[in-house]
Amino acid sequence: MARSGIIRGLTGAAAAALLTTPLLGLFAAAWLAGLPFLPYSVFEWLISVLPGRIVTFGLDATLGALRGLGLDVAATAKTAEQVLAVFTLFVAALLVGVLFFVLVRGVRRLRVQVYGVWAGIALGVFSTATALTRAAPAGTGGKAGFAVLVLVLFALWGWGLARLRLAALPLASPGPATTGAVPDGPSPSGRPGGDWLMTRRRFLIQVGGAVATLVVAGEAFIQVGSRQATPPPAGPAGEPVALPNAGSPVTPVAGTRAEYTPVAKFYRVDIDLATPDIAAAAYRLVVDGMVATPLSLTLGELKAGFAPVEQFATLSCISNQIGGPFIGTTLWTGLPLRDLLAKAEPAAGARFVRFAAPDGFEEEIDLASVEADPRILLVHEWDRQPLTREHGFPLRVFIPDRYGMKQPKWITRITLTADSKPGYWVARNWDPVAEVKMTSVIDTVGVKSPVTRGGRTFIPVGGMAYSGAKGISRVEVRIDEGPWEAAELREPLSELTWVLWRYDWPFTPGTHTLTVRAFDGRGRPQETTQKPSAQGVAATGLFGEQRTIDPSP
Repeated sequence: MARSGIIRGLTGAAAAALLTTPLLGLFAAAWLAGLPFLPYSVFEWLISVLPGRIVTFGLDATLGALRGLGLDVAATAKTAEQVLAVFTLFVAALLVGVLFFVLVRGVRRLRVQVYGVWAGIALGVFSTATALTRAAPAGTGGKAGFAVLVLVLFALWGWGLARLRLAALPLASPGPATTGAVPDGPSPSGRPGGDWLMTRRRFLIQVGGAVATLVVAGEAFIQVGSRQATPPPAGPAGEPVALPNAGSPVTPVAGTRAEYTPVAKFYRVDIDLATPDIAAAAYRLVVDGMVATPLSLTLGELKAGFAPVEQFATLSCISNQIGGPFIGTTLWTGLPLRDLLAKAEPAAGARFVRFAAPDGFEEEIDLASVEADPRILLVHEWDRQPLTREHGFPLRVFIPDRYGMKQPKWITRITLTADSKPGYWVARNWDPVAEVKMTSVIDTVGVKSPVTRGGRTFIPVGGMAYSGAKGISRVEVRIDEGPWEAAELREPLSELTWVLWRYDWPFTPGTHTLTVRAFDGRGRPQETTQKPSAQGVAATGLFGEQRTIDPSP
């Protein structure tokens, strides 16, 4: 009996896998047609309800695995999440298949098919309910149309599972089963291999028929309510942004990171697997709550009604490791948030400014900070081009000296309140302030490009130091346990960006350890204690980064 149950379970997993693969393909087709991709929406919901410690552990484990495999973390992290989302729904469907094949026994054929349809609908109801908490379907039918589509596809999936259950029964218990109740006992047939050959043929025919029905019917339903995604408007191609420190006498060492990050290479970290799609023509920013004059402004009104402000700024993820890829510098263009709020006229008791986005991400900042700092911007352009969809089109916020977890993208509503409410990650026990911690990095040691001056050989060493809005006053490098030596600092692009540094190391043969440390604008040194990643851990380390090298020939 135990062996029979195992065989039924394995057969159920195989049948569910055969049906779930084209089902996922249909969901992908629906996504390309403009509907939410169900596996992503379900996974995003799962992340939103899991305890913060589990989410943090999963995030750290994923990044650690990517680093361990030697992969480009910035380029593969989001893809890894997406693969995990698809795999999660796939495994859930396999479990349903296993349970269905094991539990549905000794009942009439019609009931097997009814139970199969209901099993599919049950999985569909769960998936739809969770997806609609994360997704905002557009097109004909909206949420109702999306729900009908998903339920129909899962019902077809369940019907196919039942058909395969009926066809596969003789594989587990060979023998004819043409009418009446579904048999689970031994076959009365004594023909060697005859029943197996016949049932395998029937099983394959049923597989082909079920899969074809699922695909054809599913494609027809996808056409209902589908639409094409609308890319954000692209501005005219212009000249590259001129960097204000182009004349700096300090030149970066070859191999040092680019001082200015192209938008295409700027890191992306957010809670979304499918990027929110906001149509520019329909967009309105709502400003409400404790204000005398509620606002509802189009993107055009935001751009025309407020003088644009440009500032070079660096943004870093709170989970970025020392020397990690989740940091970048570009030119931000937008309007001072305090100017917009002044137009809305905050009420006397208002104390907090809360941002909301269609992906469910919320965060806040105290109103006093906004009113005191004109550098806090509602940003609509990067690199003098409209924000890309992946990076927050049509509007995101920039807050100096804070990690990216405090800076929402795709902002659709700003609400002034008297009471504070934890933001998305703060509610999951991440750092409530998320102030940038100082970090310094060795990007390159030019062992293959030595410099000779005055008869001496020097090895150029280069890297980056960053301290948010606190600035960098000096960077020092130490060789082994020797004295700390001052590095040269290249003039930063602004007070809000990282600083590139270089140090020409007097070469000595042998194996050496190079260590870097930085000091902020007030002369305060880097922190020397490690913290959990949710507290900006990764951006702190013992005097920044260390490298052990052997430059000897």
